Amino acid sequence: MVNNIQYLKKCASIIRKDTFESIVNANSGHLGGSLSLVEILTVMYYSVLNLNDFKDERDRVVLSKGHGVPALYCVLANKGIIDKQLLWTLRNIDSPLQGHPDCRKVKGIDMSSGSLGQGLSVGIGFALGQKLKGQKYKTYVILGDGELNEGQIWEAAMFAATNKINNLVAIIDCNKLQLDGTTEEILDIGDLEGKWKSFGWSAIDCDGHNVEELLKAFDSTKHQDRPTVIIAHTIKGKGISFMENNVEYHGMIPNDQLKSIARSELEKEMEEWGKI
Repeated sequence: MVNNIQYLKKCASIIRKDTFESIVNANSGHLGGSLSLVEILTVMYYSVLNLNDFKDERDRVVLSKGHGVPALYCVLANKGIIDKQLLWTLRNIDSPLQGHPDCRKVKGIDMSSGSLGQGLSVGIGFALGQKLKGQKYKTYVILGDGELNEGQIWEAAMFAATNKINNLVAIIDCNKLQLDGTTEEILDIGDLEGKWKSFGWSAIDCDGHNVEELLKAFDSTKHQDRPTVIIAHTIKGKGISFMENNVEYHGMIPNDQLKSIARSELEKEMEEWGKI
């Protein structure tokens, strides 16, 4: 497990650059919602998860917001779990790395996702299975804040709290934008922390791009008697100035001039954290 802050920031900067390059190479994909996930995934895979060589007894991860999977592919590649050369086949018709994850084809993917709203229910199944087997492992479910429009999320939230599934952790990538507008304009969900607490969950608020805050948030999930949600406040398109908080980059690819600007900004971020 890694707790070196500079190392984690450097890893995140590499993963952010790889995420950008893999999506623009495919000329298709969800840049904004992938880039907002980078620090969350970096902290999880480098500092939190016990993957135990992918044996049955291990932590599980459900990326319910499946369109953000390019960032997860890049984490898996930089961890040596999948071949890094596969990143440059993203969305090719014969590639295992599709625009939404397929657990049958990619090592490290626990759930095929993309139809929003389903991941928390599946995560509950994983977590209950771990409990029934007497395993001391956790299930982590990554949700988008736009995804919280789905009623199935709240049915699952009630079930998890009622049954005190304390080995379940939900992480909300709270970037406040969705497909075609702000989450507040489209379906205002109000006080997220208060809402989850009212459903019987432990709730933790943090900056989703601050690795120190993320480490503390994940650490505080260890000794809970109920499921925990981490509300990670993020920026859609994080790391690229013209993409940040820009709803157009939910699924748009920049032109060549803007690609050059983006590369320059991402490379500057990588240089800032020095050599690993």
